[in-house]
Amino acid sequence: MTRPLTLHPDRLFPADPATRAIARSLYAGVKDLPILSPHGHTDPEWFATDAPFTDPASLLIVPDHYVFRMLYSQGVPLDALGIPTIDGSATEQDPRAIWQLFAQNYHLLRGTPSRMWLDWVFAEVFGLDVILEPATAQLYYDTIDAALKTEAFRPRALFERFGIEVIATTESPLDPLDHHRTIRQSGWSGRVVTAYRPDPVVDPEAEGFAPNVQAFCASAGEDVGSWQGYLAAHRFHRARFREAGATSTDHGHPSAATANLAPDEAAALYARVMAGADAATAELFRAQMLTEMARMSLDDGMVMQLHPGVHRSHNPTVLARFGRDKGADIPLPGEFVRALAPLLEAFGNDPRLTLILFTLDEDVYSRELAPLAGHYPALKLGPPWWFHDSPEGMRRFRERTTETAGFYNTVGFNDDTRAFLSIPARHDVARRMDCAWLAQLVAEHRLPEDEAHEVARALAYDLAKAAYRL
Repeated sequence: MTRPLTLHPDRLFPADPATRAIARSLYAGVKDLPILSPHGHTDPEWFATDAPFTDPASLLIVPDHYVFRMLYSQGVPLDALGIPTIDGSATEQDPRAIWQLFAQNYHLLRGTPSRMWLDWVFAEVFGLDVILEPATAQLYYDTIDAALKTEAFRPRALFERFGIEVIATTESPLDPLDHHRTIRQSGWSGRVVTAYRPDPVVDPEAEGFAPNVQAFCASAGEDVGSWQGYLAAHRFHRARFREAGATSTDHGHPSAATANLAPDEAAALYARVMAGADAATAELFRAQMLTEMARMSLDDGMVMQLHPGVHRSHNPTVLARFGRDKGADIPLPGEFVRALAPLLEAFGNDPRLTLILFTLDEDVYSRELAPLAGHYPALKLGPPWWFHDSPEGMRRFRERTTETAGFYNTVGFNDDTRAFLSIPARHDVARRMDCAWLAQLVAEHRLPEDEAHEVARALAYDLAKAAYRL
């Protein structure tokens, strides 16, 4: 017997009836606001070509490391899930078989945000009304596969159906941005912008760093042997990204370290890293480049995002066969007060700069990040990120930051996802959790209800639009 799939209208709201009623009222005012997705990793080719998604497995399982990392942890081989290999060795190619295996293991996602997001997609996007399990796997596959063959489920149609006002993808400076150019020239009204992610040309420990920098400078017509030429190449490519709609940069450094060397010292450092850098020199160069990016942001208005503190590809076996971004990235402890001091001494008091800070170390929310953002005009706090993009993570974030940083030193919500169909589900969870938190403040007479309605709108829409200059 199949079990019904139902999305309870009061999910994530407080259990107390009086507080729940306040949460309902707050949520009613924000649930239908347009979606701003100012930072993410969806593929711009989807919106450039508007080609149909090929099948349920390649859309919902193969690219989603939130999903397959959990199955892998329980012994499900990645190749059985169709995850492509670096060397081209055989993996499962039958999407029905992949989907059946996924359904057999769907119970592993119980209690996780992925289960909540996927159930929303199944019910709200595809109209399914029974729970995914082995017995319903092929019903799911046939229903989703048939939908994907229709015009209503092409990328642009879904973009419009989801109420997305703007979505930002993330590209390397080496990207020619052809897909973004195609989107702009197509006449479609959907707003898809890029974001400048310079990690491949600012991290000396990145794979192919020296050749990357050679190509980066050459494409800008600048001298790769010159520190000033290298900086000029950044300005050239930042301008190119601005033409493609970019309003932000993004930096995925191992730490939040910054430095502010004198020009001659920075030039000597650049020469050393181009000759081959040890770990300490690489860290200093990354630190200097955060300050250089902040300096450039004063000129061109690009908002900075810093996503530090991840041990990338912790599993060398998976890395060797399947490559990066395969679910083996693990959070590291964070430190911001000393790390950011050089950059903040230079630019922290300048309201022209917006630096949005993210962390995977929740211990620094109340100890470091909220006090920093509650003082420096240049700093804002990004929402709970990655492993903490969850109901509990969102609650902990509000509990630990609000009393010191307030609401208006945060930037609302961004989904930071590759999983396109989960975007409205993720924003719905964030809106529900923020309304639940605000309802608690109202019930405890810490915030008037009319002000809570204003804050709910700000968290769902206004703060992101202002912070990311959209």
